[in-house]
Amino acid sequence: MKPLFAHVRRATYNTTLMYNLRMLIAFTGTAFVPYFLNFQLATIPLTLGVVAAGLSDIDDRFSVRIMNLVYTAVGFFITSASVQLLFPYPFLFAIGLIASCIGWILLGSLGRRYATIAYGCLVVSVYSMLGVHLFDEWYMQPVLLVIGAAWYGLISTISFLLFPVRPLQDKLSACYEALGNFLFAKSNLFDVDMTAESYQQSMIDLSLENGKLIGVFNDTKTALLTRLKGDRGQKDTRRSLHYYFVVQDIHERADSAHISYQELSKVFQHSDILFRFQRILSIQGKACQDLSQSILKRQAYIHNKRFKHAFENLKLSLEKLQQEQIYDQVWVNALYALYQNLKSIDAQLRNLETERNISLEKSKQFEHQLKDDDLKGWSDIVTRIKQNLTPESVLFRHAIRLSIVLLIAYIFVQITEIKYGYWILLTALFVSQPNFNATKRRLRLRIIGTLVGIICGLAILYFVPSLEGQLLLLVISGVLFFELRSKQYAQATAFITILALINFNLDSSGFSAGIPRLIDTLIGCALAWFGVSFIWPDWKFRRLPRTIQRSLQAQCNYLKDVVRQYHEGRDHGLNYRVARRAAHNTDAEVASLISTLATEPDFDPYQKTLAFEFLCLNHTFLSYIAALGAHREQSQDQDILKLLDQALDDIQGALLRDEVPDLSSQNMLQTIRQRLKQNSQEDQTSLIILQQLSLMLSILNQLSRLKQSLSHDRDNDATELGSL
Repeated sequence: MKPLFAHVRRATYNTTLMYNLRMLIAFTGTAFVPYFLNFQLATIPLTLGVVAAGLSDIDDRFSVRIMNLVYTAVGFFITSASVQLLFPYPFLFAIGLIASCIGWILLGSLGRRYATIAYGCLVVSVYSMLGVHLFDEWYMQPVLLVIGAAWYGLISTISFLLFPVRPLQDKLSACYEALGNFLFAKSNLFDVDMTAESYQQSMIDLSLENGKLIGVFNDTKTALLTRLKGDRGQKDTRRSLHYYFVVQDIHERADSAHISYQELSKVFQHSDILFRFQRILSIQGKACQDLSQSILKRQAYIHNKRFKHAFENLKLSLEKLQQEQIYDQVWVNALYALYQNLKSIDAQLRNLETERNISLEKSKQFEHQLKDDDLKGWSDIVTRIKQNLTPESVLFRHAIRLSIVLLIAYIFVQITEIKYGYWILLTALFVSQPNFNATKRRLRLRIIGTLVGIICGLAILYFVPSLEGQLLLLVISGVLFFELRSKQYAQATAFITILALINFNLDSSGFSAGIPRLIDTLIGCALAWFGVSFIWPDWKFRRLPRTIQRSLQAQCNYLKDVVRQYHEGRDHGLNYRVARRAAHNTDAEVASLISTLATEPDFDPYQKTLAFEFLCLNHTFLSYIAALGAHREQSQDQDILKLLDQALDDIQGALLRDEVPDLSSQNMLQTIRQRLKQNSQEDQTSLIILQQLSLMLSILNQLSRLKQSLSHDRDNDATELGSL
């Protein structure tokens, strides 16, 4: 009996399995309960209610989750009832369509929770158009949609009560998995056969991995705040909080750069030292992935014993380099700093489990080290909405663009009276994204998925004529749609198309809806492409100057806080963490934006080359700051502190105010290099400061020139109104 119980318990650790089981129960209920009640037509709105609720479901603490269910139910009913009541009046319906579309999208400015509910309401509005003639009573479809949503909400809440910490554990696991990928990408910079082209590609790959990691960090922070607000002293919550701070600290050290990697590969290409650094980074990446699995399986993490031997051999190699005195001591010092950094990462991984039992009081202190982005009252609501009521807001532009697209689709349906025409609106809603690149990708995948779904769906209707068999396949299609929707969009589209065909076959219109569904999808995709290309388009290259400026501002703020701590002493509080996270967030924005520029038309190839060069240099500069931050300790050397202050002023002037560094800056660089060569009397902290300042100042002019080239050349075109 015990082994069986152990197997069942291990099965509950599989999040994917439990999520699919939740969806299986939900769709089984909406498919077969009406079947046994001989009210099969109710399956259509009930199933669509589950789909809409599933798309708008987010993790939150119990009290807020209940409120979310209430908001969702009220929003779904009002939306669906409005469609039912206004449908006979095309003019009023069109006005309501525009107003509701803009309103729901702008509601997303209040936060993730409201954004998901708003999106669910938009989906429900189009679903209601599709089923407006199903029932004689106007309230029947809205009520059934809400019942379907409530049914899913009930199952979701029960799942939450059984496994309250599971979503947070999944996100923490994703953090360490992404950190492992980042370390693997970082290890590629220690390639002794590196060329200029391979170095740039490695830096681009590293920046993109860093962007993914920062995105996971942000999601995890939101989940942690959710748990902490409802925390009653649970050990799992405190442990998760500790794991989150550790992964951030490891990332700061892992992202640090104590040396120019391109030059490093040339200087030490005939030494074993780079291979040893590369190997340690690789096995640390593997250790982070092992830790990720340990979190998922709720097992204790066991640190790899190979690390001790690897570090001992690396230290011996460093000592040999120092004794031989073949290489410039500046390079050797930088390698020693990198060695200490990797040792610190190793110590954090090794001691993670032994330090996990944090007191409740300490966890409450940690809570104050997480910036809370939740709403603070009506004034905060008004402020956030006002911030997005401007042409410069991507959300506002998307709201206007989507409302116009849906209005055009509605007018087209009214004029042509095309059969099942409201699929056009549904396709346009699902495909339309705030930017060209995301929309373009979804267009192709949507068309492929719909075509495959129609072929498979019609085959199912033909070869499985029995109602019971079709209902079973409807359930399976619904489960697979939710399993694949965030992983494989084309496959997910295929399964939701199959679900739709089976669903509407309950009204004896499955076969007749197949070809019109494909035609409507093509028209909806065409309208989505037209909207994102010509209706207030949000071209990424127009946002490039502003994004670059934000990134450099955030990096300067990060550096300023690091310099302050060299004056006042090490501080790991909220202000420092916010500054560090802002620098990494904006760097990730730059990487994401530049990586998508290749897909946009009318972007100058030369500017594109400069953009990728800036991407590499921008992340390199951030890595230099991170190294300075990783070793921050109070310094008593007044000359060093003066150099820090002067360097900060020169960096801010060059990057933020486009000032050309004067002769004093060049003299300072020479001073730093002289002190590095005469380092016998310097303490370790001073050496690290001098080394990092030297690295930052050496690329400052190039970074400033690239920033000006990418920003000033497009001043006339960079305004948001320029794309009207």
